[in-house]
Amino acid sequence: MAAQSFNPLLIAEDSDEDFEILELLMQQMKVQNPIHRCTNGDKVLDFVYQDRANGKQRNIQRPSVILLDLNLPGTDGREVLEQLKQDQSVKEIPIVVFTTSSNPKDIEFCYQNGANGYLIKPVDSDELERTVQAFVDYWLQANTPPVNGYEGK
Repeated sequence: MAAQSFNPLLIAEDSDEDFEILELLMQQMKVQNPIHRCTNGDKVLDFVYQDRANGKQRNIQRPSVILLDLNLPGTDGREVLEQLKQDQSVKEIPIVVFTTSSNPKDIEFCYQNGANGYLIKPVDSDELERTVQAFVDYWLQANTPPVNGYEGK
């Protein structure tokens, strides 16, 4: 089994209720990663690029994975996905879309623009728990992320 990464999990979710449920489920699943929340796309970009602000290096760890809602206010999840996956310095950060949209055009768009996964938010609480558990098991426990961080980028 791969060594567990405890880099932050970045959750882009504008719904307080959805975020609280996700956070509760992850606490129950004993997720060790610090969880950071961004409520819009601009905040996601700010979080990812914060070490570049004013040319200063900060001791911020790169997210181990970004759980991205598509329907965010302002800069939406589609734009965030496009921008991050086109940037050579951050494109290896896994981005898993977690949205209510089951529209085939959204799914195709996301994969064509570099999404590493696409999960449709289940309405049923048992199915939601299974979906979140599968996400945690793979992305936060089994997956081995790239070693390089922001250093030298």
